[in-house]
Amino acid sequence: MFQASTEKKVAVFLADGFEEIEALTVVDLLYRAGIPVTTVSIGEEREVVSSHEITVKANTTIGALDFAQYDMIVLPGGMPGTIHLKECQALTEQVSAFHRAGKPLAAICAAPTILAELGLLEGKPATCFPDMEPQMKGAVLTHGAVAVTDDRIITGRGMGCAIPFSLAIVAYYLGQETADLLAGKIVYE
Repeated sequence: MFQASTEKKVAVFLADGFEEIEALTVVDLLYRAGIPVTTVSIGEEREVVSSHEITVKANTTIGALDFAQYDMIVLPGGMPGTIHLKECQALTEQVSAFHRAGKPLAAICAAPTILAELGLLEGKPATCFPDMEPQMKGAVLTHGAVAVTDDRIITGRGMGCAIPFSLAIVAYYLGQETADLLAGKIVYE
């Protein structure tokens, strides 16, 4: 749909129990914006079962992924998907490494708690699923905000906010004007 002005690649991580709307909306809208995106299973197999028992075949697995080829990590929420992401040491080590390297991170719903647990939201505005707010140690919670961008970290509130969260990622790479144009093309009002 759009000619991406970036060679940046985005990796969306999937764990059993992920929220499919939060993961696949990101994939869809980045694809429409022309931003390369890869789905990554944190398991040994490419098949991942969502929180609603829908099987999705990821593009690759975490063990086969060359993290150096990617610019952003996206963490969808869902339960127990967020717990599985949090328990994946290979992933959390890379999330911290991306942060240290100045690379962007995005997380939605329960997944921002992973960033908080790693100490990456200390003093930063962020949002998450309301029930998860007590686990957002150090974050400056923006109650009610659907998506928050602070420097290189983008957080989203929940499934119903998957489109604005995804558009925030598009805006991060291609600018607000392109994100607004994409919103119009998908009749998002």
